[in-house]
Amino acid sequence: MTPQPPLPGITQQLADLVARVIAELRPQLIDAALSGNRSESRNLRHSDNFLSDYDLWMHRRYRELLTQVLPSYVYASEEADPQIIGNDPDPDLCVLVDPLDTSEMAVRALYGYTHVMLYSKSLRRPIAAVVGDIFHHLQIYVAARDDEGHDHAFVFTQDGTPFPLQINRATSLEQSLITNFFMKPSERFVPLARETRLIGELSRLSADGVSRGRIGVDFGSIGLCHIAAGFSDAMIEFAKGFATWDLAPGHYILQAAGGVVLNLQGQPIPLDYGFGSVADITKAMDDRYKFVAASSLPLAQSILSTLTRS
Repeated sequence: MTPQPPLPGITQQLADLVARVIAELRPQLIDAALSGNRSESRNLRHSDNFLSDYDLWMHRRYRELLTQVLPSYVYASEEADPQIIGNDPDPDLCVLVDPLDTSEMAVRALYGYTHVMLYSKSLRRPIAAVVGDIFHHLQIYVAARDDEGHDHAFVFTQDGTPFPLQINRATSLEQSLITNFFMKPSERFVPLARETRLIGELSRLSADGVSRGRIGVDFGSIGLCHIAAGFSDAMIEFAKGFATWDLAPGHYILQAAGGVVLNLQGQPIPLDYGFGSVADITKAMDDRYKFVAASSLPLAQSILSTLTRS
């Protein structure tokens, strides 16, 4: 792929900011993994989720750094109630943040991701999103709206080289790599194992007698970024549903790259997440989304046709 020019304006600042936070955090997570001191905290907001001191540090660090580049905004982080930052009582921008996704894996230095999305309340849609991969060379996934209203997606390597993301492939279901967040045994793995029609389709032999369908594990917004980059073909979520901060940044990046995100009734999930007043944003943060994300509409529809929950 041909490297592209640097991103313009606030999107470049946002990508640089996320890369900076990753560089500050990574040594701390590696120390935690090697020492076994995972700094777990009691999670009062989401009692069934792992929470570390690193989640809370990143929550505070993002707020500090964002305030240096945005004069006023609504800060909507997974780790606190939405709050207005700055002097404007009704700022247009809402910044959605998942400071440390998969923190239970991050403190083991296995996987770790971080999400930031800028949402314009007047446009009723995102204008920029960044998903950072803490431990891999392909580090920063970005979507941005240009001055003419067109969306573009990129991935940046750790050394800052950007590559465009534009899906141009068609994969049949029996040859697809489909991912799912199935780490929790009873809540997520068991429901996936019951989807025998999907498993049967992925096990079907190709014309040359080889079975190429696969199911892999993936996490939050990064799973949709992997589809956008061509690393996987689809992601499914039909158990608990993803929270807004888990889905929205990756949703925007995948859609900007040409992919689709459908609900289990087969309808596209809109990029309008209902971020209006602070009360609206607080309510939206409690929403859950069950979905099929895919590199193409035909593949998404084929997957939906196999699911017992569709």
